[in-house]
Amino acid sequence: MGKDRNRADKCCDSKGNTVVSGYREETIITDRNGKRIWGVALVPELGQERYPLVICSHGLGGSYTSYLEYGKYFASMGIAAYCFDFCGGGGKKSDGKNTDMSLMTEVADLMTVINAAKEWSFVDPGNVILLGGSQGGAASAIAAARMPEDINGLILLYPAFHIPEVVRGMFASKEELPENYFFFMMMLGKPYAADVWDYDVYSEIVKYKKPVLLIHGDMDVIVPIAYSQRAVSVYDDARYRVIKGAGHGFYGDEFEEAKVYISEYMQELGYIPVNGR
Repeated sequence: MGKDRNRADKCCDSKGNTVVSGYREETIITDRNGKRIWGVALVPELGQERYPLVICSHGLGGSYTSYLEYGKYFASMGIAAYCFDFCGGGGKKSDGKNTDMSLMTEVADLMTVINAAKEWSFVDPGNVILLGGSQGGAASAIAAARMPEDINGLILLYPAFHIPEVVRGMFASKEELPENYFFFMMMLGKPYAADVWDYDVYSEIVKYKKPVLLIHGDMDVIVPIAYSQRAVSVYDDARYRVIKGAGHGFYGDEFEEAKVYISEYMQELGYIPVNGR
């Protein structure tokens, strides 16, 4: 692990919530079947031995930097974060080819990270939360459903629950899938479509029973908001927030609005003190 230490000062924001101005960065690499998964941890320096951890998962074609600002936000509130590159998912820090990647290989990557994170010295293993956007949101939802006892919270940003439906609309049959093809400006391989061809994401994510936060923009043309609306009806305990005018990704004021919803959710789960308590 490589470390870059920053001084930490503790104060409060305008609402009285605890804010930490410093954290340390640690490069942490895990392994899944011989493939390196590269990521960076942002760890608050509050003198605590262990912290809750939010694992941040990027979308198709993204990288660990895609949700690094969310990670910094968590670190500023006294919560550790880990942002990583999926194998073949777009970022270049981890091993793997785009043509070998699929939603299910990303689920496997994430589950590997979750299991490894429980052993990291700065992590409270009983308090792991997942945050994912787009394809990383779908992967996070599936991983949470497969490891419900290990995941205490789930934050989904415009999750790409439509992937199975989209790939089935692209090809005549599973038997006729090409070896390689372009999908959202990326060259992908047969596994991407084959792994989800017969898959019903909603029948699996329902297995996660703990509180879920779903945030979606009402102008998203890449992942229509209807897929999150359906997820709300599936989950037992969902909080649904719509950011008006936002597309596929939150920027500027949209990002600030998303942070408010995330903060409220983390307060509800007891990870962020309210009014300094």
